[in-house]
Amino acid sequence: MGLLRMRRGDMSGNRTTAVRKTHFAIHLILIVGAVVMIVPFLWMILTSFKTTTEATQIPIVFFPRHPSFAAYAEVIEKSDFPHYYLNTAFSALMKTVFPVIFSSMAAYAFARIQFPGKTLCFFLIISVMMVPNAVFYTPQYIIMSKLGLVNTVTALWICSLISPFATFLLRQYFLSISKELEEAAILDGCNPFQIYRFIMLPLVKSALVAIVIIQLLWTWNDLQWPLIINSSPEKLTLSAGLATLASAFYSKYPVLTAGAFMAVIPMILLFFIFQKRFIEGVAFSAHKG
Repeated sequence: MGLLRMRRGDMSGNRTTAVRKTHFAIHLILIVGAVVMIVPFLWMILTSFKTTTEATQIPIVFFPRHPSFAAYAEVIEKSDFPHYYLNTAFSALMKTVFPVIFSSMAAYAFARIQFPGKTLCFFLIISVMMVPNAVFYTPQYIIMSKLGLVNTVTALWICSLISPFATFLLRQYFLSISKELEEAAILDGCNPFQIYRFIMLPLVKSALVAIVIIQLLWTWNDLQWPLIINSSPEKLTLSAGLATLASAFYSKYPVLTAGAFMAVIPMILLFFIFQKRFIEGVAFSAHKG
């Protein structure tokens, strides 16, 4: 018996050691990944306080010798940053609110309402996610041109009223909700829209927050479409406006990095405020997918 207990103790100790080694390896990989992602961001911030000479100097200068806000002042002076912010914020708001509303309605219909061709319609919507966005630019531009919306802020968001990704994500959430809740609501006299609005939506808050953040990030970083549809400096977004600061022959890297840092501040704050909801929504959708 004593020998058996000793063997069991040795096996338990070996398992504990193996688990610790596995956890150490996982944490080491995560730390390396975090460093790889954080270092470029820190480099951008440090470069924004350097002079152009320091930013292009060889060997590399990591920390500015005399930190200066001159690059930030130059960004504000040489570009219409207030208009860029307003255009981006308004476009992001429109490209977030409408997709959340319309996509949540479509997701609820695909998850709960029976109608002919439901599966085919859902797969047609999901198939759009497999097509590169660049494929849609030409037909979208032709439509905007015929509607007289070229070089307007409206053209930035009017083509993005529905989000296939949001439809897919919310459908996964709605499918996970017990049908007994809907049956009880029907017995209480609720119609389908009331069930959707007062029963289902409050139960998918994590998914809604995740979609809002993802939509805002996609819109905030959108570059190609704003450059294609608009040419007036007053109608440009942040990403397109920052692209105009770069020259084909010479670029002031401190100015570019200062503008980039000013542009990403709202998204960083948004993520830190809602990071718990965002992680919950994305993790749950991956599990259900």
